[in-house]
Amino acid sequence: MKVCIYGAGAVGGHIAGRLARARVDLSVVARGEHLAALQTAGLRVETPEGILLAHPTASADPQQLGAQDVVVVAVKAPTLQQLAANIAPLLNPRTVVLFVMNGIPWWYFHAHGGPFDDRRLPQIDPQGVVWEAVGPTRAAGAVIHTSCTVTAPGVIRVANPRNRLVLGRPDGHDDPLLASLAAELRTGGLEVEITSRIRDAIWEKLLMNLVGGSLGILTASAMGDALSTPAVALAAHEMAREGAAIAKSLGCDAGDPLPGLARLKTSAHKQSILQDLERGRSMEVDALFTVPLELARMAGVPTPTLDLIVGLAVRRARAARLYGE
Repeated sequence: MKVCIYGAGAVGGHIAGRLARARVDLSVVARGEHLAALQTAGLRVETPEGILLAHPTASADPQQLGAQDVVVVAVKAPTLQQLAANIAPLLNPRTVVLFVMNGIPWWYFHAHGGPFDDRRLPQIDPQGVVWEAVGPTRAAGAVIHTSCTVTAPGVIRVANPRNRLVLGRPDGHDDPLLASLAAELRTGGLEVEITSRIRDAIWEKLLMNLVGGSLGILTASAMGDALSTPAVALAAHEMAREGAAIAKSLGCDAGDPLPGLARLKTSAHKQSILQDLERGRSMEVDALFTVPLELARMAGVPTPTLDLIVGLAVRRARAARLYGE
């Protein structure tokens, strides 16, 4: 089984380290200092259960890697257009492209059913370049629950003792390649679930990103600190309730947000979008913030608290010149 990790940053590098323990022909697409480190010293993933060392084939040029059975995309949403321009050499007619990304994915309404079926999302996929280059029938979704950070080029630190990945196709059908990938990831030490309702899993995590990401940007702190203020904790609860209402209006069950909020209250890990702000990197504002609120408008769901907090967070991202023109 040939698997390529497209984007070997914190999440992609973590997945690559797990797959290196399994029986796959593993390669990664990376760039810059990270690529140089992978090519010279290899990949080092530091986990609570031990250190994973791997030497996957690494290149900045997908042409050098060839067609794959599975491509695991773990890049930030603002770089999707670059991916669309480069991914063709990795694809054959059977390749599954698994998007391990936060927020609403570009393929969200493919095989959705109802009045929004196959509607495209130009904020996430301008000009539909990913839709055309990858194709929604080839795409699969993934939601990862982990806290990991790139601490140096080629080095990933994983904070969680438990790391979980949920996989599924937009149409809910079984896929033998996804099943094979799941088995290999379990060998590498990840908890993996395949679901016929991947959008439920997307919304479950998105509720916490809406809360943690926007409040993290505004408070410049981890949620364990931010939510220690009662008024902020109250706003977080209302934001999660409004987010769950958006999901329900679109036929999804985001689950009970209270356990997730309880975990946020004890978290010392800064949200990835706050890390991007602090490091001057392009921010995933649309997939995490503006598109969910657009879906609320489409579905007629009022979101006054989200409108305020997200609106302020977007202004902060614009002021830092890390979002928008």
